[in-house]
Amino acid sequence: MIVSFNSLAEQELNDAAQYYDLESAGLGAAFLNEVGRCCASIVERPEAGYAVVGAVRRRLIPRFPYAVLYTLRPEVVRVVAIMNLKRRPTYWLGRT
Repeated sequence: MIVSFNSLAEQELNDAAQYYDLESAGLGAAFLNEVGRCCASIVERPEAGYAVVGAVRRRLIPRFPYAVLYTLRPEVVRVVAIMNLKRRPTYWLGRT
């Protein structure tokens, strides 16, 4: 199974990493590392994520106020958002 990012989710990932790096050197890399670990966990147990809306599932990213929102396709985990949990909760709905 592979992980594929929606282009907007990829932008959110990069923006968050840059923000954290500006806050504290190395924190952006720590964020990316946690997202990578979260995605690896999703690949191991894709059905374990909390069902949010329809086929979209959510996994929380440890240490950071973010979640990975994803859908499952044959042999692909499709990340639709790297969601800031303090942001409007349904902003990503049109991405599925």
